[in-house]
Amino acid sequence: MTPGEPTPGVDVSAVVLAHGDEALLEVCVRALLASTGTSVEVVVVDNGCTSDAVRTVREWPGVRVLEPGANTGFTGGCHLAVEHARGDTLVLVNSDAVVAPDAVAALATRLDDPRVGIASGSLRLLADPDTMNSAGNPVHFLGLSWAGGLGEPASAHCVGGPVPAASGAVMALRRSTWDELGGFNERMFAYCEDVELSLRCWLSGRSVEYVPGAVAAHAYEFHRNPLKMYLLERNRLLMVLTVYGARTLALVAVPMLALEVAVLAVAMRQGWGRQKLRGWWWLLRHHRVVADRRAAVQSARRRSDRVLADLLTGSFTPGAQVGMDAPRALRAVSAASWALVRTRIR
Repeated sequence: MTPGEPTPGVDVSAVVLAHGDEALLEVCVRALLASTGTSVEVVVVDNGCTSDAVRTVREWPGVRVLEPGANTGFTGGCHLAVEHARGDTLVLVNSDAVVAPDAVAALATRLDDPRVGIASGSLRLLADPDTMNSAGNPVHFLGLSWAGGLGEPASAHCVGGPVPAASGAVMALRRSTWDELGGFNERMFAYCEDVELSLRCWLSGRSVEYVPGAVAAHAYEFHRNPLKMYLLERNRLLMVLTVYGARTLALVAVPMLALEVAVLAVAMRQGWGRQKLRGWWWLLRHHRVVADRRAAVQSARRRSDRVLADLLTGSFTPGAQVGMDAPRALRAVSAASWALVRTRIR
């Protein structure tokens, strides 16, 4: 086998994107290649790696490197990788996540159940592997999402089951499911794409499942920057506007407007108000894109928003450690609003 040639008889294609320094890329790729119980190829997309990491892993058997020539974002990079992947199962892994030897096989095995559309791994903190980073992610009815179980003992999340959304840091789905759902919304570029895909998976009639046996250690660190906040807020609204049914949109309109005013106030105070306004402007300027996307998503769904009534939450509890804690009064209003909206959706 020549260096860089994909492994014969591939069962799983692991997709890894590289951007910036990528201090853990070699460790990430080595762990994927050492997976047990299944045959894995690793497809690395060079979205602008500034170190020698991509050049190093390119020479390893079982690794293919794709060079789009520009930063295609998480969504574009994943789509490019899937086009060149050979496995029937796709596993998306962040370049700063290190999978346990049996993690990939555990995800693939869970997908043997045709009722399961997406499998999400047990994401631990790299600095403290006994502590959770994510056990699947909650989704607020206004589109907010956060790492579920962050900071909690891993021992408290040893039972698998359905979750509202998978974590894009370690998730898997069959190629047939990816193709049917159309993959990520490439317009999102980065952030919220895993939540959007998860909700569409539920609406397609399949579930999103947390798999506690698929352990990966993640060098997680919450951070803010203007571009991230712009993408988070724009993509949250893009998701809600295209995924929710018309009746649900009408029911959440008032609390959504209230949240937008509140977020703008916070953004102005924290110095990213311009980015918040920029997100609104993008949606207005691309209203035809939004409308076309909405039409496509709504025509593809197989289930009503009643499934979302059992998935979404009115609680907002990401935790003060990520700088997103809400005052008790606002949490109470949120819970009461969702209780009312949820009843009407049902």
